[in-house]
Amino acid sequence: MSVLGKIFTWWDGATIGTLLNSWRTGEHVGTDVQGNRYFRARKTPSGSNERRWVLYAGANDASRVPPEWHGWLHGHFVDVPESHLPPAKIWEVEYTPNATGTANAYRPQGALERGGRRAGASGDYESWTPDS
Repeated sequence: MSVLGKIFTWWDGATIGTLLNSWRTGEHVGTDVQGNRYFRARKTPSGSNERRWVLYAGANDASRVPPEWHGWLHGHFVDVPESHLPPAKIWEVEYTPNATGTANAYRPQGALERGGRRAGASGDYESWTPDS
């Protein structure tokens, strides 16, 4: 991405200001398997919660945060998740990005993008009329 793009766009990665702030006031605590980097504030004012944030590797999409890091970001536990992750289960699948708003989004039968035609109701459906 160009320098101007880094200065003015926030939807496709961190801006220059966010990167500088993370470098200046944050402490890098870990990176997940997708390359997202996690930070916490070096100084926390007394009486307040620790500030934590993520810099996404690629597009800013909150669905790209794994559950264990989501819990850490929201303060459900103090330690960094990488320090106590269980081994991967055989039934776990790889991450798939949120496809909402893209050509790969789920579109059921009858959706406008698929022609807008649905099969007629049958059997268990009875339309309402105000006179009945």
